[in-house]
Amino acid sequence: MASHPERNAGRKRRGPPVSPAPGGPGKPRFQATSGDWIWGVHAVEAALSNPARPAPRRLLATPDRARELERRFGALKRLELTDAAGLARLLPAGAAHQGLALEGPEPEPVDLDDFAPEPGAVLLMLDQVTDAGNVGAILRTAAAFGARGVILQERRAPRLSGALAKAAAGAVDIVPVARVVNLSRALERLSDLGWRAVGLDGGATRDLSEVLDGAPVVLVLGSEGEGVRRLVAEHCDDTARIPMPGGFESLNVAAAAAVALYEAARPRR
Repeated sequence: MASHPERNAGRKRRGPPVSPAPGGPGKPRFQATSGDWIWGVHAVEAALSNPARPAPRRLLATPDRARELERRFGALKRLELTDAAGLARLLPAGAAHQGLALEGPEPEPVDLDDFAPEPGAVLLMLDQVTDAGNVGAILRTAAAFGARGVILQERRAPRLSGALAKAAAGAVDIVPVARVVNLSRALERLSDLGWRAVGLDGGATRDLSEVLDGAPVVLVLGSEGEGVRRLVAEHCDDTARIPMPGGFESLNVAAAAAVALYEAARPRR
């Protein structure tokens, strides 16, 4: 589905003590920003709750957040104290960290064969959608509507960390993600497994509601401006549009994914 260009006072502490980081609060020993950082309450708590995610290499929290974590998860070996300013120095400019940050490997990708083609099941495939905020928002919506997974291209999609993980609000550790080298070959494999592919295209002749039939479906959404590429579209079983009676030209890809998932989640006979 083509889209417009993507844009994207302390309180008294209570509870058991938590060991500070070397150097004391506000002086974390890690100063270099890594591409493996995630931040924010939902993202970090989801990561700690995910048994499939490797143990974090580093876990930093303000004192209040550290107590909340230990009440929920018990003692955390790698937990270190800092303050908000210390976290801000550690993370990219403007990161809304909410007093929490975690560094570690992203969840392992799943295989296409792991997606069971059950009636009503929905997958999302993103064709060259590169904006981290949009991909994160799509993962969050996929979790909300119970999508079975999201398929990304290996070299043309952002990492599942940083701003993407923040926008996903924990969905990075909820929605299975498959990374593939070639989307067309991935669609061929999914077809063999029993999935039907529908490409979202504003120029299609039929509405999405007419095309969906309750069979397991892969909804293919394209990048901003370019939409679903020709070769990928040729591997779809059908194309469909999102009707826009207001006459607006197109939707942002994250908004299009939300509308498509809502439509796909409606019961069908």
